[in-house]
Amino acid sequence: MRHLHLGTEWIQGSMYLDAPNALVHEYIQRMMAWLLFVPPESVKERQAVQLGLGAGSLTKFCAKELRMQTTAIELNPKVLAACKSWFKLPAETPRLQVVLADAAQEIQNPKWWGTVDALQVDLYDHEAAAPVLDSLPFYNHCRRLLTPEGCMTVNLFGRASSFTRSVEKMSAAFGKDAIWAFKPTREGNTVVLAQHTPSRPKRDVLMARADRIEFEWGLPASKWVRVFKPMLS
Repeated sequence: MRHLHLGTEWIQGSMYLDAPNALVHEYIQRMMAWLLFVPPESVKERQAVQLGLGAGSLTKFCAKELRMQTTAIELNPKVLAACKSWFKLPAETPRLQVVLADAAQEIQNPKWWGTVDALQVDLYDHEAAAPVLDSLPFYNHCRRLLTPEGCMTVNLFGRASSFTRSVEKMSAAFGKDAIWAFKPTREGNTVVLAQHTPSRPKRDVLMARADRIEFEWGLPASKWVRVFKPMLS
């Protein structure tokens, strides 16, 4: 296994050397929970955007395994260089691109508005103490990116982060009935999902989609259904 560090002991991402497109960490797998809310056969026609490249795990999985239109927005050119050199990030194509930019600024570009089906937010600096972007204006901008069926997933982690405060801001932007959350992983990561359009799929629908997700892409989606619930239930 290979890990990405930004000059500290904090791991920014990981890769199996013999399976470079696999999702190593449990929280990274949970960032794909938006798959439960769309028909599996529609996935390859959709667009994914990652705010924060990390070790390229989500970007590679969406582009190579799910075959989606995929864009990562990354501030640090050294992270992009590391992903290309050490983490098998593919060369850019019309369906896979990395934009070197400040995510807070880039998502205000109208060209992205209403185009994103899966927005994956994992923004941490080298100290990994709290999310870099975690304000109500930021989450308002995130919601504006989404298609009607779109979802945002956010990794909340860090000694200076506050799950309650972050969820309050997301709820203000998306509506309280749009917020779903996982239980924390053993490592302390909590993944929160926000829907552009709130829905409450029946459990049998979620389980059927989970079975298909496990079969098609090898993700532990039936476990997601057990440890994942709306904040207003």
